[in-house]
Amino acid sequence: MQMIYNSQNYCVVEFPPQDGHFAMRSGGYEIVDKNMQREIYIDGVMAASFREHVQRLIAEEPSLDEVDEFLGQFDSLMTQPVISH
Repeated sequence: MQMIYNSQNYCVVEFPPQDGHFAMRSGGYEIVDKNMQREIYIDGVMAASFREHVQRLIAEEPSLDEVDEFLGQFDSLMTQPVISH
């Protein structure tokens, strides 16, 4: 796994594909809303779409606010509470 984005509001971790692991065969992303202390893990088609949108966004050299705004689109999907161990 690799942290690919970290701001005051969001953190995004990329999980690479893993051979022999059905749930991780295509990799995925964990998106954390630090303020709401909620997260979502996306994989499959949704992760592929997320990857494409992020690549287009990066090409535009966005500000942190613009990236956070993009990630805010996932707020309503974040139902998993963040739990620290």
